[in-house]
Amino acid sequence: MTHTAADPAKPDPVDLAVFQSAVHSIAEEMGAALRRTALSPNIKERRDYSCAIFDGLGRVIAMGDHMPVHLGSMPMSVQAAVAAMAFAPGDIAILNDPYAGGTHLPDITMVLPVFLPSHDQPAFYVSNRAHHADVGGAFPGSMGPAREIFQEGIRIPPVRIVRGGNLDREMLDLILMNVRTPQEREGDLASQIGACRVGEQRMLQLAEKYGEQNLQPLVEELLDYSERLVRAELRTMPAGDFSAEDWLDDDGVTAVPRRITVRLRFDPAAASLNIDFSGSSPQVAGSVNAVRAITLSACFYMLRCLLREDAPATAGILGPLRLETPSGSIVDALPPAPVAGGNVETSQRIVDVLLRALAQAVPGRVPSASAGTMSNLTIGGVDPRTGEPFTYYETTAGGMGARPGIDGVSGVQTHMTNSLNTPIEALEYAYPLRVRRYAYRDGSGGAGQFRGGDGLIREVEMLADAQVTLLADRRKFRPYGLQSGEDGAPGGAWVLKAGTTEETEIPGKWTQRLSKGDILHIETPGGGGWGKR
Repeated sequence: MTHTAADPAKPDPVDLAVFQSAVHSIAEEMGAALRRTALSPNIKERRDYSCAIFDGLGRVIAMGDHMPVHLGSMPMSVQAAVAAMAFAPGDIAILNDPYAGGTHLPDITMVLPVFLPSHDQPAFYVSNRAHHADVGGAFPGSMGPAREIFQEGIRIPPVRIVRGGNLDREMLDLILMNVRTPQEREGDLASQIGACRVGEQRMLQLAEKYGEQNLQPLVEELLDYSERLVRAELRTMPAGDFSAEDWLDDDGVTAVPRRITVRLRFDPAAASLNIDFSGSSPQVAGSVNAVRAITLSACFYMLRCLLREDAPATAGILGPLRLETPSGSIVDALPPAPVAGGNVETSQRIVDVLLRALAQAVPGRVPSASAGTMSNLTIGGVDPRTGEPFTYYETTAGGMGARPGIDGVSGVQTHMTNSLNTPIEALEYAYPLRVRRYAYRDGSGGAGQFRGGDGLIREVEMLADAQVTLLADRRKFRPYGLQSGEDGAPGGAWVLKAGTTEETEIPGKWTQRLSKGDILHIETPGGGGWGKR
């Protein structure tokens, strides 16, 4: 490894760039292995997973181009696992506890320590997180209108799923006994274990290539480089105290809904960033509570958006950040608050508020609000073709907000989700469901000099009796436009009963037993417009 002439202790920039690409490619290869070997359409087709590489101190040094809501919070899960156990070679930890760095219970994380030949402590950790279509609980898909986390599924603290290279069958059986689709879950968990082992082998090969003595200087410089990039961006912003707020429709369970506020102050001063969420609502009875890891993840995403696409996504990005979240609030919930919707809905609203405040500082760089909801749909029952239980989960895309100089994209996953749709053929093959309609929702994007992207219309027919749950938002508070652009259209959903013309509008957070032949009709929000027409 060469060093710079100005500072002999620092790695050469070319070496650093090659190392950055190498560790990033390992995270990407882990993701490819996970996707190829998974059983569930949610992981195999929608790619609802993320992979990352960490140094021996649990600092992230590379991320795959996967799910932002996973990636920004995964470091807290890795740190929780490292704090909870003394890893030995061949161990793999498993956890999903939102109060130990997780997001919500369906997101299961695995952590594998990488031991170099001459070390008795891990030199690196490789980790992945995947959304499982069911982890038990009161509602199929584990995403219903719960009132406490115990109703949302099995909660796993950091424990070993693999010990010394051998699968802990007792631990696996304990998990599988608490879910509705054990065969699919076992297959997806096995794919996560395999992806971790791919990452381990590649990191060992990388260490052999570079030499153990050269790795740590490269890691430190990569972390410092990320931090320098963020601070350079912050220096371009005007000094000031910027603030913004937005709202969630409701919590889904309170009889008399009240406005749920996400509010922050934003101060880019002296190449550092203070973000204060004081003034946000207290945690609520329903599942839209976000743990601090989610809020930190949204801040990480916003900072990453300020950088060029090829900037290294490392822990250094958070170096300039000082984050204040009121304990026991909607953005920093405490147990036993339910949190399934905090991960998928409140995370989106936090990003909306962050970008709304950022637009005051750099108005020419920030898009209008996108759909602001993942429009989560879960369906569960017994498949008449096999006699076995099934659980289907999917987020439904919406409109992207218009940007300075260009219209928003229609029918796309935005911000904290980076997933795809399940192809209709794969969906209908795997589940007793029929997609009756799938189309753009023309005119739902907000008007403006640049128009917001349109949402989607999706109709799903039940081919068996099933419990259907919707977890969505942006019904009351529309995606905002910027610079005099108009708001995007709100979302909506209806049920058409089989054999009738009876159509019933349903709220955004809803669960009900539907019969064979019933049709669920979903319309997702459009993005906000940008600029005056």
